[in-house]
Amino acid sequence: MEIDHEAVPPNLAEIDASAWRELETAASNPQSGFRFLNLCSVDTEARPQARMVVLRRADRSLLLLEFHTDARSPKWRELSANPHATVLGFCAQTQLQFRLQGTVERHTPGSHQANAAWDKLSAWTRMTYAGGPPGDELGFDAVDEAALPKPVDAAEGKPHFGLLIFRARALDWFQLRRQGNRRALLTYDETGALAASQWVNP
Repeated sequence: MEIDHEAVPPNLAEIDASAWRELETAASNPQSGFRFLNLCSVDTEARPQARMVVLRRADRSLLLLEFHTDARSPKWRELSANPHATVLGFCAQTQLQFRLQGTVERHTPGSHQANAAWDKLSAWTRMTYAGGPPGDELGFDAVDEAALPKPVDAAEGKPHFGLLIFRARALDWFQLRRQGNRRALLTYDETGALAASQWVNP
């Protein structure tokens, strides 16, 4: 009798390992569906806030995801007041959704960690931190190209460059399937080991 491998659910430990492999690959592969993730925080009025961020590094052994941001941005202030966050990603190719819950460590501009990450950035990426604070009014008519802001030196962005380290405490794994979606909940202990795992209704 032929076995329908699609009908056989994978081992939960395998799910944990494969999910983190996907994330580790995405950090170095711009074509990965998990390269851009949704980082969700809570503002000072307890309203949820979400934005897309680029995954810069992932490490299963440390349960770590690394993101970069402008230290003048609202999310930097939000995560200062409340470090709890959710990271959400979906890959259309694999039909997988990862929802990770955890906390965020902020490494300020000029810190050893931020400087090390800055040194690895391209000049083009550094330019994104050299303008005005995120969300500020531009103060010019975008239609009038003569009024566009003057070019700035990429080095001017370094004082604004912040590093975010997200440390996962739980992973909600979800797979869309033609027949029978699958969902699993995985939680980690303080050492980073898989503490509990279970299948749940999608």
